[in-house]
Amino acid sequence: MKKMRFTESQIISILKQQEKGQTVAQIAREYGTYEPYMVH
Repeated sequence: MKKMRFTESQIISILKQQEKGQTVAQIAREYGTYEPYMVH
């Protein structure tokens, strides 16, 4: 089984940030990942 890149709490935080209007690009930079990875 592959190790998850983000913890459950991080995923919840990411979703809340996106709901508040932050762009995927901004969130990806904050978490040190790439935008295409965040979209899938």
